[in-house]
Amino acid sequence: MKHTTYSRFVPGLLETLNLQALLDQLADFLLQSGFAGGPHSNPFWGEFGEDAPDRSLDALRQAILQALMESAQLTPDMLNVLRGDSTGDAQRDADLQRQLAELLDQIVQKLIEEGYLNLTQAPQLPAGQQPLFGPGGMAQEAAQQVQFSLTEKGIDFLGYRTLKHLLGSIGKSSFGAHETEHLATGIEAEAASKPYEYGDTLNLDVNATLSRALEREGLGVPINLEYGDLMVHQAEYRSSSATVLMLDCSHSMILYGEDRFTPAKKVALALTHLIRTQFPGDTLRVVLFHDTAEEIPLGQLAHAQVGPYHTNTAEGLKLARRILMGQRKDMRQIIMITDGKPSALTQPDGRIYVNSMGLDPHILQATYREVALCRRSGILINTFMLARDRSLVEFVKKVSAICRGKAYFTNTMTLGQFILMDFMRRKTRRVS
Repeated sequence: MKHTTYSRFVPGLLETLNLQALLDQLADFLLQSGFAGGPHSNPFWGEFGEDAPDRSLDALRQAILQALMESAQLTPDMLNVLRGDSTGDAQRDADLQRQLAELLDQIVQKLIEEGYLNLTQAPQLPAGQQPLFGPGGMAQEAAQQVQFSLTEKGIDFLGYRTLKHLLGSIGKSSFGAHETEHLATGIEAEAASKPYEYGDTLNLDVNATLSRALEREGLGVPINLEYGDLMVHQAEYRSSSATVLMLDCSHSMILYGEDRFTPAKKVALALTHLIRTQFPGDTLRVVLFHDTAEEIPLGQLAHAQVGPYHTNTAEGLKLARRILMGQRKDMRQIIMITDGKPSALTQPDGRIYVNSMGLDPHILQATYREVALCRRSGILINTFMLARDRSLVEFVKKVSAICRGKAYFTNTMTLGQFILMDFMRRKTRRVS
């Protein structure tokens, strides 16, 4: 990727910056998950969780500055100033600081003007202070008050970039509708012709049709065509698919020093972009499951957070099944991303029964019952497990055996590749 090194501040310098490449670098910051509701206390885990992710303009400026530093787009003098070192010229130091502040403000303004970000509240600046954008930089207090959020364009772009990275890591692949083993009459000929039957697409094979007529009547003109002479091309039957992406947002998805939820959200955005652009007949819905389960609009996925919740897998499957039963598609499937065992269950009276100590037989039985109901409804469940505990392996094996689905034991680095390959190629994988 080509980079521009900033040697001095001049008008128009912003135009040399690859804004989309910068957005790609900021993806993790823009999609950061964190804990919903801030810090929490638990009798087993103690204090956990942090304050909600900082979505102020000041935090955005710092993230942009970090991205510029990591991509080597700042001069050595600028880096020295950022480290607190002096160039030996006080005026030069002041100029460099002003140039950096102006550049960061212009980048933020450009992101807003291009429609990738918007502001959720107007800045409140005391009289006499500097304007939000413009010469002299942005007041620190104002930058902390103004909150930003991703627009639909910004969310779609991050999905596109994630999809591009995933396809690059997988290798070359052809886009199109989902392939099946069935043949039907269509536009693209991919097999031998067949006699026309009522209901077939009249994709006429002219040569085969004339040949049948000549075989019946012999060479001569005019050629008398009859109904039985008609031959049509065969093409691969293309099916449509309804998918529910089940995302585990229990507390473990962001604990233990690893954020597993943000990569899962990025995969969901990539799938959304893939379906919208290449499989327009398909549908994708997102279900979050924790103590209970709920469906969220795709537009809110970027801002979804994990919480101090248990894992109610049965409730997530029940909601996903209800959604898919309302979809009239050739294929219906659930893609479940989780890192833990089922530890919660919704009782008939609405109360939540929880047990985090081992695999509770009562919770497991209810979960397996939901898996069996999915199979009877013709719904495939593919499970992507972000952990490898022995008990979890056995649980996932049982789920796969019941619904005849597939199981993948992966990590945050390979999660997207496995999901994308499974969605596009439908290859069967066996759990050893």
